[in-house]
Amino acid sequence: QVQLVESGGGSVQPGGSLKLSCTASGSTFSIYRMGWYRQAPGKQRELVATITPGGATSTAEFVKGRFTISGDNTRNTVYLQMNSLKPDDAAVYFCNAATAFSSGRADYWGQGTQVTVSS
Repeated sequence: QVQLVESGGGSVQPGGSLKLSCTASGSTFSIYRMGWYRQAPGKQRELVATITPGGATSTAEFVKGRFTISGDNTRNTVYLQMNSLKPDDAAVYFCNAATAFSSGRADYWGQGTQVTVSS
């Protein structure tokens, strides 16, 4: 199993920045991708960005140029640097770890961290 702990959420004015962190523990050797998702009230959870242990990244079009995902394998931690935040970015942000074991694949989720963007 994998445990994920997120931090870094908070409240910021439009145009501001936040940096989210997610640290994995447990069977981290099984992780083949980590990512950030977000869910706003009344909306479906959506993918924001992903990163592999090798450093390959993918970012959703609606945050490209503003959000950057990065990782530190030595700390089993991924980050989401969010710049030029907009009110539409307000949501609960969830960290995800996609794992593969001999018995199959499984997704793990953090508890979520709230991001509020308002003036």
